[in-house]
Amino acid sequence: MTDWYAVGVGFVVSVIAGVFAFAIPGVGHVGAGLIGGFAAGYVAGGGLGRGFWHGLLAGSVAGVAVALLLGLAGSVFGGLAGGPVGSLFGGAGLFLVAVVVTLLMALDSAVGGAVGGWLKAQ
Repeated sequence: MTDWYAVGVGFVVSVIAGVFAFAIPGVGHVGAGLIGGFAAGYVAGGGLGRGFWHGLLAGSVAGVAVALLLGLAGSVFGGLAGGPVGSLFGGAGLFLVAVVVTLLMALDSAVGGAVGGWLKAQ
């Protein structure tokens, strides 16, 4: 059974850590995913598998939120720069990049969640 409170905690921690991650590009965003996933896994508890699942969900939800914001921003700025066609291609291109970011955020969050769930089970 999914503990949506744990997923929500992981999501909020991921978003807050992601804001601070802009100070250290690359390493910071991976760290934000790990921290958010760890928080979700630790709150959920139950071992590696349960922590992995909750970290994966928290990272996925955070990644989808980022993807939607990037897609919207790309559509708006693409529309300002290139008319309706620029808006279509700008939003679609950024959305595809954001999907990759979502997958990456989900993977490192899942690893962090597994560690958090394992530590709480000990």
